[in-house]
Amino acid sequence: MAINPSKPLRVLVVDDTVLYRKIVSDVLAALPDVEVVGSAHNGKAAIAKLATLKPDLLTLDIEMPEMNGLEVLDHIQRKAPHIGAIMLSTLTHEGGAMTMKALELGAFDFIPKPQSGGMEENRRKIKVAIEPMLQAFRRSGRITGMLKAKAPAAKAAALARGPKIPLTAPRRLPATLSRSKAEIVAIGISTGGPKALATMLPMIPKNIGVPIVIVQHMPPMFTSSLANSLAAKCQIAVREAKQGEPIEPNTALIAPGGKQMKIVAGADGKTRTIKITDDPPENSCKPSVDYLFRSVAHHYVGRATGVIMTGMGSDGTEGLKLMKQNGATIIAQDEASCVVFGMPKEAAETGLADAVVPLNKIADTIVKTV
Repeated sequence: MAINPSKPLRVLVVDDTVLYRKIVSDVLAALPDVEVVGSAHNGKAAIAKLATLKPDLLTLDIEMPEMNGLEVLDHIQRKAPHIGAIMLSTLTHEGGAMTMKALELGAFDFIPKPQSGGMEENRRKIKVAIEPMLQAFRRSGRITGMLKAKAPAAKAAALARGPKIPLTAPRRLPATLSRSKAEIVAIGISTGGPKALATMLPMIPKNIGVPIVIVQHMPPMFTSSLANSLAAKCQIAVREAKQGEPIEPNTALIAPGGKQMKIVAGADGKTRTIKITDDPPENSCKPSVDYLFRSVAHHYVGRATGVIMTGMGSDGTEGLKLMKQNGATIIAQDEASCVVFGMPKEAAETGLADAVVPLNKIADTIVKTV
């Protein structure tokens, strides 16, 4: 069943730590249009309460005794796909790897557990992180899960195919620029990103012949886990970007969490390298899609492809406009296949995008531009 926008969002808090159950419950209870329907100290207890409490969403600790968060996710995907989950994850490499698995299993998003500070400070950190996620979850109405579980076969097939929009430029390019084959692909993505990338990037052929640079909104440590997870699935090389490394064909570089990443000219004036900075957040994001896209627009005039995918907010919109102005081809993920149709929305609806395609068509569309 879809979320009823006129009723409070029903949330079950699941964590084996009394402290975090209280912090998360207190934060949620203070938010408008949210009802904490209960709590559970492990996954087994949470599953036992689903039928009676009827939550719309679980806040779910990953590491718990008896039945961990991944096992709970597997259960709700099979038995109750209308229930969403936001994970609470520890800032460790092991926690990062488990978080990537949780997102691939269908978790809506995740929040890193604060590692220091008093209770009030930690409440504030969790509130800042979870409030926009809950708003995005409510707006999404569990669309992705609903399509899989409820849509008639013909309608689902039509949605999967997406709109028939050709890969042509609906806006005339400036007279001084000409559309040519892209020499780099730049991707911006956020909420729903790890699962979307795990679907799309393995479809990229190993000999695509150009580099790919990616901003996925994530905190430190998690981007390394994301890169490792994707590397095991993809034909191309995938890794977290490092300061000063040259960009190479057939390689995807992911911006490190908590840093900004851009393209700069190499010392020889011909090659292009990665620059990792501690510049301020943009659009409240670090790494920021706009920050990366601007540099791609400047260094690859008329020779770039920009891809904007699922995510809340509008990070990437201004960078895409500059890339388009400088002759790039723009691809946007369509609404039906997005977890949150925030970041691609303006590009898709204003004609900024040259192609608006479902998730399973993005890789093929990218290949046609290079």
